[in-house]
Amino acid sequence: MVLKKLPYNFSVCKVSDASGIDLKGEFVFVGKTDEELSLVCRIEDVPENTTDRDDGWKAFRFEGVLDFSLIGILSKISGTLAENRIGIFAVSTYNTDYILVKEENFERAMEALKKAGYEVY
Repeated sequence: MVLKKLPYNFSVCKVSDASGIDLKGEFVFVGKTDEELSLVCRIEDVPENTTDRDDGWKAFRFEGVLDFSLIGILSKISGTLAENRIGIFAVSTYNTDYILVKEENFERAMEALKKAGYEVY
């Protein structure tokens, strides 16, 4: 599998409502449940109505569109990174998956994934 490093610094946030979220931003992922409204976005795009935030994330994505019949993709990556004591934050979209790791672990994560047979660029 091919992984592409994204050139952004991300924040994982909780916001009070959707009014401050700029959906025209280059990378915006919103998740809403009955308990919260979460946002993953570039640090410079964090809205003012953020109630909690955790900055310092870097990300990579699986290149291409992942078929829904594929099994174990996130499990293999999360297992590889867990073996190297690297925590993740995963985001899935219709087309593909994104893995975020803390900035201080990003290079170690890339090396671990390369050793596991992933092509990373």
